[in-house]
Amino acid sequence: MDTDTILYRELSESIIGAAMRVLNTLKPGLNEKAYENALVIELRKRGHRVDQQRRFDVRYDGIVVDTLVPDLLVDDLVVVDPKVAEDFTRTNTAQMIGYLTITGLRLALLLNFKHSDLCWKRIVR
Repeated sequence: MDTDTILYRELSESIIGAAMRVLNTLKPGLNEKAYENALVIELRKRGHRVDQQRRFDVRYDGIVVDTLVPDLLVDDLVVVDPKVAEDFTRTNTAQMIGYLTITGLRLALLLNFKHSDLCWKRIVR
């Protein structure tokens, strides 16, 4: 795939770079919230707008049936979900597809801080 056609390539690289910095600084072994909070700080230092735990109404037939709360929204373009897990699961991917559908956004990034090397996965709607 031509790198010029990757959705939000530069933004994705910046988010992943920030996550790498967080992991290299904090090291593996912490809980997800520690990495999430540190990632907010690092992304803001890099000039990004970051919303943490923004709430979205989930509607069915025009009626609110629940509330969706993604961990992070970066620059109102990318849903970011930090994880501490052995590996990403199909459930993680399905959850991100649901988040993208409800938020109306097109890109989600799963970031895994479990191991010494950051793992990430892009989900495009």
